[in-house]
Amino acid sequence: MGKRNRKRAATGTRAAPPPRPDNRDERPRAPWDPFPLVELCALLGIVLLVLGFINIDEERGPVLLLSGMALGSLAGLDTVLREHFSGYRSHSAVLAGIPAVAAAAALYFAGAPWPALVLAAVAAFAGGFVLLARAYERRAR
Repeated sequence: MGKRNRKRAATGTRAAPPPRPDNRDERPRAPWDPFPLVELCALLGIVLLVLGFINIDEERGPVLLLSGMALGSLAGLDTVLREHFSGYRSHSAVLAGIPAVAAAAALYFAGAPWPALVLAAVAAFAGGFVLLARAYERRAR
């Protein structure tokens, strides 16, 4: 190896990490990529929502509505998680809502007063947002 090909590291500096391939324009692919699982979940969720609205007065109406909301939310959550944790696009605020809702629901069913419920939800959202934003920054470099 000639002198021109050798790289000298400056004293006191760290070597730069190897460059990542720049594929930020491409969405991360799902493990089940050729199969449109997320799209089918979203479609089924929409169908269940429509059926729930049509049958709202019957006993199965609310069950269909809740099932449709759950499937639609799962379809969106899958995409948000993949994009966020691959460094493609930050979804810190959306994902921080999950622990906030969980904290609020736990305190609501425990019978906590409303101010405590709101404070816990805000604290959970803020903490989750900070942690998720840091996780995104680590992946996006």
